[in-house]
Amino acid sequence: MRIATWNINSIRARVDRVVAWLDASDTDVLAMQETKCADAQFPYALFEAAGYQVAHVGFSQWNGVAIASRVGLADVHTEFPGQPTFGVDDPAIEARAIGATCGGVRVWSLYVPHGRSPDNPHYAYKLHWLDRLRESASAWADPFTGDADARIALMGDWNVIPYDTDVWDASKFEGHTHVTPAERAAFFAFADVGFTEVSRVFVPEEGKYTYWDYQQLGFPKNRGLRIDFAYTSRALTERVTAVTIDREARKGKGASDHVPVVLDIAD
Repeated sequence: MRIATWNINSIRARVDRVVAWLDASDTDVLAMQETKCADAQFPYALFEAAGYQVAHVGFSQWNGVAIASRVGLADVHTEFPGQPTFGVDDPAIEARAIGATCGGVRVWSLYVPHGRSPDNPHYAYKLHWLDRLRESASAWADPFTGDADARIALMGDWNVIPYDTDVWDASKFEGHTHVTPAERAAFFAFADVGFTEVSRVFVPEEGKYTYWDYQQLGFPKNRGLRIDFAYTSRALTERVTAVTIDREARKGKGASDHVPVVLDIAD
């Protein structure tokens, strides 16, 4: 089975590219982030015509996550246990997480909060969000309270730069989010509860980015970031046979600023 994660940066603007990529890449399950639409606006019919079921959660032109699968789509959850709320006047759970069982794998499409700046309430929200996700993931795969054989993939745009080598120029992020010790610690803490970030295992080289800004020729100059990842539970990690970062998907007119991260999984 082949599963992938891709921040598509507006599904309505890029649905044709996404569906064409699914066909060309022979991908079975795609976790999408930043769909930027409400549920009623999602182009379900185009995916269904291509043979995919879709689960989506979105409330407005912000955030939004989805899973498209041609190997089954069951037990859909549009939030994880304890998912934090955000908002000063009317705190609410944002459309940042969706989980479904697809072909025996529990796939979570995740759009981690940006954080905005270290002194912004959104930064504390980001750390809390990651902490609660880790607690949930730990419980799901715990050999005593959960299912040690659970095949779980936590995939998406994590909005964390784990290493200085995951950005073209680390000095550009000094004093900003994505690189703070607290964010990096929250990211690496998933390894402490038995998950493995498999893209690093299979693509360890420096300069293998997953995002390039549209401005200042970011992509042609390879001024990128590596912020899209896939953490897998022990039972799934042992079945991952390959991971690729599809840089080609960033080329051409109308591309997303992110590219897919693709996992091949043995039966």
